[in-house]
Amino acid sequence: QVQLVESGGGLVQAGGSLTLSCAASGRTFSSYSMGWFRQAPGKEREFVAAISWSGGRTYYADSVKGRFTISRDNAKNTVYLQMNSLKPEDTAVYYCAARARTGSSHLQAVYEYDYWGRGTQVTVSS
Repeated sequence: QVQLVESGGGLVQAGGSLTLSCAASGRTFSSYSMGWFRQAPGKEREFVAAISWSGGRTYYADSVKGRFTISRDNAKNTVYLQMNSLKPEDTAVYYCAARARTGSSHLQAVYEYDYWGRGTQVTVSS
């Protein structure tokens, strides 16, 4: 079992920055690929960013590419999402996810993940 807890959300003005953290407990965090998703009211949960178990591969949604950076610190069992140049359309609940499975994956779909945090709210004001 893996437990994921997001933190770092809050209210920020457009153009500002936030860094989200996802702290993992349980087994074998360093072997899991990790992802960030977000969900705004009335919308489907959408992919934001992902990072492979080694940290050697990263993926980003086009909407956040160049503004957001995903990283991980396996020694701390933590994955981060650095968000810069925030826009009102970034407003959503942000979820951390872990993939326990091995094998090839682009890590961009909800069904590819096995564990989920409860989310943290990010609100960007205009």
